[in-house]
Amino acid sequence: MNDLDHPARPASTRLIGRDEDLEFVRSHFNGSVHGAALLLSGEAGIGKTAILDAVVARARAEGTRVLRANGVQFEADVSYAGLNQLLVPLFDTFDLLDPGHRDALKVAVGIGGGPPPNRLLISTAALLLLRRIAQDTPLLIVVDDLPWLDRPTSSVLGFVARRLVGSRISFLAASRVTSDGFFASSGLTEHRLKPLDEASSAALLAEAHPGMSHAIRRRITAEAHGNPLALVELPTALDREQRTAPSAVPSVLPLSERLQALFADRVADLPAAGRELLLIAALEGLGDLTVVEAAAGGGTAVEALEAAERDRLVAISATSRTLSFRHPLIGAAVVAQASAADRRRAHRALAAVLTDQPERRAHHLGEATTGPDENVAGLLEQAARLRLERGDALGAMAALTRAAGLSPSPADESRRLAEAAYIGTDAGGGMADASSLLVGARRADPATREESLHAAAASALLLINEEGDVDTAHRLLVGAVEAGGHGYDASDDSLVEALFTLITLCWYSGDPRKWEPLFRALDRMTPAPPDLLWVCAHTFADPARTGYLALDRLDTLLADMGDATHTVRVSTCAVYPDRLADVREASLRLVEQGRAGTAPVRRHLSALIHLCLDDFYKGRWDESVKFAAEGLGLCEDYGYPFFACKFQFVQALVAASRGDAETSDALCEEIVGWAVPRGAHGARALAFHARCLAALGTGDFDTAFRHATAINPLTPLAPFRPHSMTGALDLVEAAVRSGRPAEAATHAAALRDSAMARLSPRLHMLVLACEALTTPGDDALDLFERALSQVDPEDWVFDVARVRLFYGERLRRRRATKEAREQLVPAAEAFERLGARPWAERAAAELRASGHTAAATAQRKGALTAQELEIATLAATGLTNKQIAERLFLSHRTIGTHLYQIYPKLGINSRAALRDALAALDLEDVG
Repeated sequence: MNDLDHPARPASTRLIGRDEDLEFVRSHFNGSVHGAALLLSGEAGIGKTAILDAVVARARAEGTRVLRANGVQFEADVSYAGLNQLLVPLFDTFDLLDPGHRDALKVAVGIGGGPPPNRLLISTAALLLLRRIAQDTPLLIVVDDLPWLDRPTSSVLGFVARRLVGSRISFLAASRVTSDGFFASSGLTEHRLKPLDEASSAALLAEAHPGMSHAIRRRITAEAHGNPLALVELPTALDREQRTAPSAVPSVLPLSERLQALFADRVADLPAAGRELLLIAALEGLGDLTVVEAAAGGGTAVEALEAAERDRLVAISATSRTLSFRHPLIGAAVVAQASAADRRRAHRALAAVLTDQPERRAHHLGEATTGPDENVAGLLEQAARLRLERGDALGAMAALTRAAGLSPSPADESRRLAEAAYIGTDAGGGMADASSLLVGARRADPATREESLHAAAASALLLINEEGDVDTAHRLLVGAVEAGGHGYDASDDSLVEALFTLITLCWYSGDPRKWEPLFRALDRMTPAPPDLLWVCAHTFADPARTGYLALDRLDTLLADMGDATHTVRVSTCAVYPDRLADVREASLRLVEQGRAGTAPVRRHLSALIHLCLDDFYKGRWDESVKFAAEGLGLCEDYGYPFFACKFQFVQALVAASRGDAETSDALCEEIVGWAVPRGAHGARALAFHARCLAALGTGDFDTAFRHATAINPLTPLAPFRPHSMTGALDLVEAAVRSGRPAEAATHAAALRDSAMARLSPRLHMLVLACEALTTPGDDALDLFERALSQVDPEDWVFDVARVRLFYGERLRRRRATKEAREQLVPAAEAFERLGARPWAERAAAELRASGHTAAATAQRKGALTAQELEIATLAATGLTNKQIAERLFLSHRTIGTHLYQIYPKLGINSRAALRDALAALDLEDVG
């Protein structure tokens, strides 16, 4: 609605004093032929819109297509209103998109129906449409008054503006310097417009108002402080005498107040009917003349607003039936000048007209109502549902908060505030007032416990996501649980949700004492905790001691994955027992749903981290890094910093394992930088683990030992620190290689005394390997054999290769060189496939010391035995190891060992590549 950053001037008036600014904007876009974005900032009235107008005019003259939208203060709560405004000229081109993106975009801009689209889906659809249009002609997107743009549109445009590389799209936006808008930290290049200098100010004033005396010009120039809007508009408030007589000029207020007063004076001179229409138009927000006229009781707005249009307060289009204010301050001044009673009356009139638009009607009724009114509160609650259906969680929160303020019943007020806080947990960040919503809910009705508990869980998550204060979040949630009136009823959903959230907080804290309230609550639940909650607590809190007790129940849960929330929670249970492979297909489906916009972003993130971890441990490192990058992108786009550390950890592990210590350390610094100030010591342990692995790779074993023991004491195995299991082998290796055999033996004994080996075959292998590393003589060899027999080597590539390396090193030192090579060769080949350079070099050095040559390795790669060819052929048809074993009367572990040896011979690293490799294999290679 707001077209200009300054009132219109005569056509002869040029942009005085803005040559350098215009050149900067033009050079910015001309210097980037493959997409560019620029944010123009400055105080109100500084000339931002004038710059936009000039750029638009030149772009159109050069054949560039322009799409333009303006933020409107009273439209800021109308979700996707800005996107609607921007894409109106493109409505007929939506069919260029695939049906999924087309329909999502139609629902968002209000010209289609269907299920609520995910914001990522809407953002992607908008980006795809704009890129498609730009294929035919260069495209310039111009957005004015960003602070007044509705938040969903800002999110979409921010998404688009960061993804213009490789396109013929330019993005130019304008925002006030004082704005706290969505784009304030968007990372876009920003050009700030400065006030005009004294010479330019004088030139502008002389051109716009040539009849004033020199003395008055100097006075106005001094008070305008280089603001073009003030320079042009201030003289219009002066009468004829004041324009020529300095003594007649009244004293002026500070700039912003003066301009507000100026607009108010101009509005006050209008006829009463015109002022009423302007007030209704300002509150209506969309500039729909039909609605404005109906709310005003009929009549023709064009005639009633003739004086306002003549004074250039508004622009009216009789053909499109729209009204726009010439400057946002005009609409704001109209509203500010009106009495509270006048504003309420206008809102009621608008509500009476908008009977077919329940969401907008509820908004106006809410603004018109001064006291408790359950009917209006109920309508606002229904409006919140409509906003949720359209994917506007923030709008729903606003509606619920207003509904709470109008609720006669304290219980309803508390319930609505609690629901607003809960919805905020899925809003993608940006809701820093979640804790205040919780306080408000408790204050409204301290006797209502269920809803306040629900809000406490949501607010605790928001707290660690934004402020990140884990201790405060934990204390807040524990207090709500222990003070609740739920009676520890296991069927109470709010209690169950709160305890799941408490598990998350406890893990982040890294403090064993934080888990005590959780287990007290579990013990008190009647008749018993839900299976999923119980299993999660026992596999995620202290799995080295209690995890094995939950394995049977975990198997039952894995057999029926359920909805998205159930899937990610079962997957969480599967992390430490090494069962992520069992949830891989479900996680992949969830990721695909998230990419399509049909799954909540937090569920999408959880599925991605589970896939990352599974891929890392299974040796699919490139895929793991790709999933981690996707997760970090979502964290940035949706505002989930507390989740980012997990993806950074995976990337740091891969970098450390591949010998890129610099990258790994930088990622660890990011983890520590987030975790330490917030008391998230569980997250900090991730950095210790990655740094330990990097130090092992570089041969800095003293440093590796220091990092390993920061996670885990030598004995006993750290309680309620599940990551201690993951770093156990690292600690023992670091101790052995740094000359600390006693410490290594102490920790190996602690592992043996725990129940870690009962949790999974891989962990059993690691426990035995640690014991072997600390055992002298032939007994160690038997332990290594037992360790390697626990797993299929194809399943845990890196861990098995490390154990083979340790075993081969021990055998070579006992001069069993032939047996040593049998372990070292497959270890070296595995490290090579993974790109684990430090370990590959160590294995190669051991092989050279054993007398093994590169030529021997090359010869070994050149031939398959008849049995290996048979196994490879069966595996290429899609049979599992178990099915192949049944056909050949072998064990499935033997089949896995053969495949592990076949892959390097064929020059491949996965089962999926077998068919092509066999097709290319010359039969003469079969020995």
